[in-house]
Amino acid sequence: MSEPFVVCSSLSFTWPDDTPVFQDLAFTAGAGRTGLVAPNGAGKSTLLKLIAGELTPTSGSVSVDGVLGYLPQSLPLVGDLTVAEVLGVQPVIDAIDAIEAGDVHERHFTTVGNDWDIEERTRAQLDRLGLDAELDRRLSTFSGGQVISLGLAAQLLKQPGVLLLDEPTNNLDLDARRKLYAVLENWNGCLLLVSHDRALLDRMDRIAELERGEVTSYGGNFSAYEEAVEQEREIAEKNIRSAEQELKREKRELQQARERAQRRASTAQRNLKDAGLARIVAGNLKRSAEVSAAKSNAVHANRLSDAKAKLDEAGRARRDEPKIALELPGTSVPAGRTVFEGSGLKVPFADLFAGEGAALSIRGPERIALTGPNGSGKSTVLRWIQGELEAGRVKRADGRIAYLSQRLDLLDLDRTVAQNLAAFAPTMPEAQRLNLLARFLFRGQRIHLPVAALSGGERLRATLACVLYAEPAPQLLLLDEPTNNLDLVSVERLESALNAYQGAFVVVSHDERFLAQINLTRRLTLAEGRLTA
Repeated sequence: MSEPFVVCSSLSFTWPDDTPVFQDLAFTAGAGRTGLVAPNGAGKSTLLKLIAGELTPTSGSVSVDGVLGYLPQSLPLVGDLTVAEVLGVQPVIDAIDAIEAGDVHERHFTTVGNDWDIEERTRAQLDRLGLDAELDRRLSTFSGGQVISLGLAAQLLKQPGVLLLDEPTNNLDLDARRKLYAVLENWNGCLLLVSHDRALLDRMDRIAELERGEVTSYGGNFSAYEEAVEQEREIAEKNIRSAEQELKREKRELQQARERAQRRASTAQRNLKDAGLARIVAGNLKRSAEVSAAKSNAVHANRLSDAKAKLDEAGRARRDEPKIALELPGTSVPAGRTVFEGSGLKVPFADLFAGEGAALSIRGPERIALTGPNGSGKSTVLRWIQGELEAGRVKRADGRIAYLSQRLDLLDLDRTVAQNLAAFAPTMPEAQRLNLLARFLFRGQRIHLPVAALSGGERLRATLACVLYAEPAPQLLLLDEPTNNLDLVSVERLESALNAYQGAFVVVSHDERFLAQINLTRRLTLAEGRLTA
């Protein structure tokens, strides 16, 4: 069997609105684990979709050698499906049951093939990923993180030689992440992974950076990549400073050469008059001086042009990563004010918060982290606070509650980014809305793209803009996994914005690095149906 690999040759892709993504991209992924990194919107997910065959290249080709497994960011899974149906093993199980019941039709044996141990292999795969679930359990009873693990199990059961994973740790709790890390550490095929998870990227064999429509490969893990990038940045800055100095020197020398030529010409003119030379002789001498000055001017002009070219080249080598400028709307909550108070939260159908149910009080500008394993009910608590879930006894203060769901289903997919923001902030002047979107890195034609055409990171940025700047300004923010799909630079800007925010917030996140940076005043933990401090 040949070694599994992926080859992209002269790959170009343009969206239907003529927005280009790639032009003549060349990329190869061989055996081993490759982490694909780039800022949001650079085309990482698009590249995976092209390799998976979900998109068709405008030109060029993609070839994949080996069985392909692909886990996208957003899983198109329906809530009434069972685990066995999601994993694609239900037809085999049905065929085995039919044969054991005495139906020996040939089609059943064809369906089973060599998969007589399918139930055992399926349960073993679920166990490897930390999913203790019966095969007839409905998808609607799973948390977002459990759905991701289930989707990964479905791909692994294919026994692929080439595995594409797009942000596989989104919504996963710490235990589920560790299990994923263990599975990938033993991976023997070709793995191509898009992620902003540093711990996962540090388990890669190489890092492929997608920038300006080109892919550059770096040997080693993400930490080694960061060191290499920092060295490149230092060299680029040094080269820019050197080129700037050279350009200044050449400009100065050109100016000095012109001034010398003008002085010589002026002196020669006076000397010719004083010497009383014949007109023809004087003309020849003048032309000779002009030719000499022109040659000197051309030499210095060429040097100046070369210096400008060196500066341009040095500037292109510098990494100027786009950064969102995120400032939360001005609002404040007095220290003694009760923003939310609720008790008796129970969710019988999900077997959550048994007994007297959960209780929660939020007072003043509290900064609360809500943590717990997947499926413990964290998103349910946020929906309860926001009012989407009616349960128990609740009292909310006046003022808007802004809720960022991990599902990112708040925006109208058919409307553009600009149209969505206009719907959330109708009294905001258009010029102010355009300026706001530019700060969220939506400029030019990007603001006129339908939300459905955005990458995961772009959709999160658009949702953030609409949720945070909807009218009136929120006094309570509910953020469910806000760092999912955000590049590392944007996460830092979100941290800075939350630190400057004067209202209250509750954030659900498994990203301990992020939680450590936002000056929390309280942590709450959900486990085994109990909400504890």
